[in-house]
Amino acid sequence: MAKEPLPYEPPKFEPADASAFQALRRGDASEAQQKRALEWFITASGTHDLDYRKDPRDHAFVSGRRFMGLQVIKMLKLNASKLVKPKE
Repeated sequence: MAKEPLPYEPPKFEPADASAFQALRRGDASEAQQKRALEWFITASGTHDLDYRKDPRDHAFVSGRRFMGLQVIKMLKLNASKLVKPKE
């Protein structure tokens, strides 16, 4: 069985991931870079991973990281037009 990485170890990334985030920050990311940055964030936050850890501190750390990924997924799925209040 593979050893679980320590929860506070930084997620792995490639230079192209960093470039994608930097281009996103500047506002000139290509479509491919935008998708790459978003997918990296969702994966790196452990969104689709089980967050249970035996140690309570490790569990809390991983749960917090996963929570952020879940918030991004939620934003991607929301129907934004239903959030706007109609003008009276």
